[in-house]
Amino acid sequence: MNELEEIDTDMDEAPSPRVLKNIHAYWRGANYLSVGQLYLRDNPLLKEPLKQEHVKNMLLGHWGTTPGQNFIYTHLNRVIKRYDIDMIYISGPGHGGPAVVAGTYLEGSYTEVYPNITQDEDGLKKLFTQFSYPGGISSHASPQTPGSIHEGGELGYSLSHAFGAVMDNPELVAACVVGDGEAETGPLATAWHSNKFLNPVTDGVVLPILHLNGYKISNPTVLARISHQELEQLFFGYGWTPYFVEGDDPELMHRAMAITLDKVIAHIRQIKADALEKSDTGRPRWPMIVLKSPKGWTGPKEVDGYKIEGNFRAHQVPLIVSATAPPEHLQMLENWMKSYKPEELFDENGKLMPELAQLAPKGDRRMGANPHANGGQLLRDLRLPEFRNYAVPVDQPGAAGEGDTYVSGRFLRDVIKENQEKRNFRIFGPDETVSNRLDVIFEATNRQWMAPVDEHDEFLSPDGSVMEMLSEHQCEGWLEGYLLTGRHGLFNCYEAFIHIIDSMFNQHAKWLKASAELPWRRNIASLNILLTSTVWRQDHNGFTHQDPGFIDHVVNKKASIVRVYLPPDANCLLSVMDHCLRSRHYVNVIVAGKHPAPQWLNMERAVEHCTRGIGIWNFASNDQDSEPDVVMACSGDVPTLETLAAVSIIREHLPEIRIRVVNVVDLFKLEKNTEHTHGLCDADYNALFTTNKPVIFAFHGYPWLVHRLTYNRANNVNMHVRGYKEEGTITTSFDMTVLNEMDRFHLVMDTIDRLPQTGAKGVYLKQLMQDKLIAHKHYIRAHGKDMPEILDWKWVN
Repeated sequence: MNELEEIDTDMDEAPSPRVLKNIHAYWRGANYLSVGQLYLRDNPLLKEPLKQEHVKNMLLGHWGTTPGQNFIYTHLNRVIKRYDIDMIYISGPGHGGPAVVAGTYLEGSYTEVYPNITQDEDGLKKLFTQFSYPGGISSHASPQTPGSIHEGGELGYSLSHAFGAVMDNPELVAACVVGDGEAETGPLATAWHSNKFLNPVTDGVVLPILHLNGYKISNPTVLARISHQELEQLFFGYGWTPYFVEGDDPELMHRAMAITLDKVIAHIRQIKADALEKSDTGRPRWPMIVLKSPKGWTGPKEVDGYKIEGNFRAHQVPLIVSATAPPEHLQMLENWMKSYKPEELFDENGKLMPELAQLAPKGDRRMGANPHANGGQLLRDLRLPEFRNYAVPVDQPGAAGEGDTYVSGRFLRDVIKENQEKRNFRIFGPDETVSNRLDVIFEATNRQWMAPVDEHDEFLSPDGSVMEMLSEHQCEGWLEGYLLTGRHGLFNCYEAFIHIIDSMFNQHAKWLKASAELPWRRNIASLNILLTSTVWRQDHNGFTHQDPGFIDHVVNKKASIVRVYLPPDANCLLSVMDHCLRSRHYVNVIVAGKHPAPQWLNMERAVEHCTRGIGIWNFASNDQDSEPDVVMACSGDVPTLETLAAVSIIREHLPEIRIRVVNVVDLFKLEKNTEHTHGLCDADYNALFTTNKPVIFAFHGYPWLVHRLTYNRANNVNMHVRGYKEEGTITTSFDMTVLNEMDRFHLVMDTIDRLPQTGAKGVYLKQLMQDKLIAHKHYIRAHGKDMPEILDWKWVN
């Protein structure tokens, strides 16, 4: 149908009475299924009087948001079908599962995914029983729910997910329901500004539907208690055109919602047409809908003298039906369910009436069957340039380097170039792409930006592959939405501030874990997080910018999902980056430096080392002909530098000491293979670290993480880890390692303390190291920089 071009945005003609009547019936059906999910385990069509044994023993779930979402889903079905719209549905309010499950069941997509949930009475019984039930499904729009890319268990991310989903998807519309409780969160409040980044030509459309039902768990919501005028001004100020649908009379509300959606679709089509046909590259004022309806709409008005509909008490299960509850509650439940007139909605066998089934879209146009909501179906491999071509020449270990991330930036620049036609790769970051020394990528693209551009601005255009907003929440949310709909990306961030998205990472990791267990969910591209501007090189920012603890947080998650890499130099980073961009269904965390630093391995050796993930560095070891006296281990670029500097001191002063140097790129190599698929078996681990020799381990992060990963290894009692221990200030780079006792001098002293055979030579060397630390302290106070022997140190074989 080509009637969109003919629609006047000022029109107020509603669908026919017959269509509105069927819409109302379909909505009743969705509400009936939702209540059934909350309460019933038998007698799904109420063919006999309701009995206590028909009711679940544990009543879990949330009713308050559900009827409003059923209302929205039903009306979106109409416009999808009328205008042939490619649309996904994002349920932002927490615990909106009953609505999305009901919607997908009615349209048939649920049964296609789960054939045992049939379109009949037996299927209804199973549908009801499984909800919030042991062995069943959760109360959210979880990965188990067809059409969902957003669980909503933790509030605040629906709108940023929606925007990520439509980037580089010009035909896609993401209808995003924002709960009014959710709207109070910081990430959601900030996400309204995402409209400043959406390109109407190359991107799709986000249609926010702010669902104001007045209450959170037990409190009024802020946006529901401000005036209509103030609310309108708020969203107009955010750059939206708000359309309002308000009331509680179903007949009037159906008419108003239908008219409004027609206007909104016409408005969207007009924006798209202007951008395409008139080359209007200005930022449009996209439409949004504010839906005001009662919380728990159509549910019980009052229970035990308490107001329910339109009150916070409708939030969860509004009516307790149990053996110990008042007996009249059972009858109230039956009356409530019968108020939807199920006999008019389902035939004798429990199948939706044909005239109502016709209201749903067909095939992939159903929101539960849209391929964008199962993004692995659409995922295509990236075209990756040969990463070896970007190698840093390393004629001998310790060659000067220009900065590891700067080198990898050239690789990423060309990844963007290679995939510009597909438009399936973006880089996200909170205003740090230049700071993180990835600015070379701007040779290939710009930051996408739809607001005005001043003449002295740099790297801004309406069409770019870099997304920057000074909100880690938005960058992470955009990237997750982008990945979940079948594309690839990278998030670069200051190491200390990646903690801002700790809980978002949690939710995404849980999503990956749950979806991996569903055969119908296809794997998506990995969430790749590059952490730089690290703890050891924050001398100009100080203590506030020093925190390597995100990797501790990541290690908590399922071993099948998470990976942590600490490449020691640029060539290793190139190898790791290529591997991560090719991977599927993981969270890959890469920690790398951005400042000029020594380069240790040529590309051939780097690939070998990164493929193993851990290994002995022969060039730095001298135990080839005997057992080592000590193992000097390191993980991370600065710990590697300090370890090799310590090794050079010991070899100069104590040449008889046999040292084995072990470098760790893949952190999970330290864990047992029974705990993580990347872990080493005991035999291989013992071959590296021995079973009885001291291990001096210089680690990028908090020392106890290494102890945690190796706690059940044979030689754990001899594991001595140096890392960050919450000591820092504005100081020199080397002094940061000194403050945390991970510098070369402390590492030498640690080694001597654990090697009594060093005797008097060890005593004198230890005192020399103490003197060096004193000299260091005096020097930096006098000169404001590190000593020449630190700045000019080079590895010598």
